[in-house]
Amino acid sequence: MRIQMLFILGAGLLVISLGKPARGFHPDVYTPRVPPEQLEEIQEIESPYTTSPERIEEGRKIFFGKGLCVTCHSKNGKGVRMPGHAPRNFTDPKWQDARTDGELMWILKNGSPGTGMPQRVGKVLTEEEGWNVIQYIRTFRGQ
Repeated sequence: MRIQMLFILGAGLLVISLGKPARGFHPDVYTPRVPPEQLEEIQEIESPYTTSPERIEEGRKIFFGKGLCVTCHSKNGKGVRMPGHAPRNFTDPKWQDARTDGELMWILKNGSPGTGMPQRVGKVLTEEEGWNVIQYIRTFRGQ
């Protein structure tokens, strides 16, 4: 009986400890993911590439291909329902207005702690490919 109680207590603590970071790290989807001490500098970063249909198309190919973005953010950019923090809804105009391209690149380079968003730039994408994906993500606005 004691072993069963310890097992139940341990399982309960595990569930609670796994659930808290996902819920507690970011109060809402509009909260910046960049650490506060870096935020101002990161927000000022702009893409070194001019927006173009060719770059957007390259970003689309990466989104649906080797970037694996579609897996969580879905083909329509609205995101797949998941436990914890749902992936960003790229069609949300408020979210699009709140996040700068520099912040999006920071997330692609660092992932988003407390969520399922992994590092992409430097792991599977080049920085240029990351900027192309960001150009494609911007096309979802208001869809």
